[in-house]
Amino acid sequence: MKTRVLTVDPEHPAPDALAEAARILRAGGLVAFPTETVYGLGANALDADALARIYEAKQRPANDPIIAHIARVEQLDQLARDIPPAARALADAFWPGPMTLILHRRPDCPIARLTSAGLDRIALRVPAHEGARQLLQHFAGPVAAPSANPSGRISPSTAKHVLDGLDGRLDLVLDGGSCESGLESTIIDCTGEIARLLRPGGITREAVAAALATANCNPQIDIAEPLADHENPVAPGQLTSHYAPKAAVRLMAITSTADEELIGFGAVSGAGELALNLSPSADLVEAAANLFSILHAVDAADIAKIAIAPIPDTGLGEAINDRLRRAAAPR
Repeated sequence: MKTRVLTVDPEHPAPDALAEAARILRAGGLVAFPTETVYGLGANALDADALARIYEAKQRPANDPIIAHIARVEQLDQLARDIPPAARALADAFWPGPMTLILHRRPDCPIARLTSAGLDRIALRVPAHEGARQLLQHFAGPVAAPSANPSGRISPSTAKHVLDGLDGRLDLVLDGGSCESGLESTIIDCTGEIARLLRPGGITREAVAAALATANCNPQIDIAEPLADHENPVAPGQLTSHYAPKAAVRLMAITSTADEELIGFGAVSGAGELALNLSPSADLVEAAANLFSILHAVDAADIAKIAIAPIPDTGLGEAINDRLRRAAAPR
């Protein structure tokens, strides 16, 4: 059975569309919806059976945690305990926005433990996307939502990307057009003495350190290394192989071979059948927004090998290179 699609205004979704999405969530169904980062595959975060449907639909490893999305910053204290000053500083600075915080869960936290793969932690985010926040308010509860794509594959930045990977495996897609950022949220583990960057994303490491310093918190940030496939992650996107297209990927390419599609950046022009460029003007914001759409275009063209031009490893470039290294990792 094909998945239903409702086209919505991303800023002002129609009340009947929100009501239908909320009804499906309450009934234990799955709803894909746009955020400012990528499309999420949403389920009632309090319903373990609904969460199991997410894992089944995505073929997601059972040890890979899921982020719970909430509508308001004030819900933080209802779900997490022993919240350190650094976490509050980051929530104040970046919520709503593409920032996920890993915290200790309260003993009475109602979110199903399946979201944290059995760990005594919880991953929380308040999205900035107006339509996503209206859906959360309409549903009146936390929604667990990993990216709406088969596990390990390219994240979806349009409703078409969602359907290309998951059509028939979920109940509804709210089509709100293309996502603004195109990169998943930055994930910071706040359960230790020092903030730990688990996944770079739409908020740069430099911005995180500046927010901590402004709040008189220790601005030092520990950087987590990618995990091997047999290791247990504490947050999404930590496994070495992830965000992968079907094509083999070669990085730091200035030129391409005859059998490769070269994805350009800045002065390195795209070459091959599609001649794609992440950003001809070398704008990292534009490159981040284009990254997953370009990889999806390569998949759609059934190209076997791609080469990708060098991306500066500063600012948003850190997150782009993180995704590219995982896309190029052995599978």
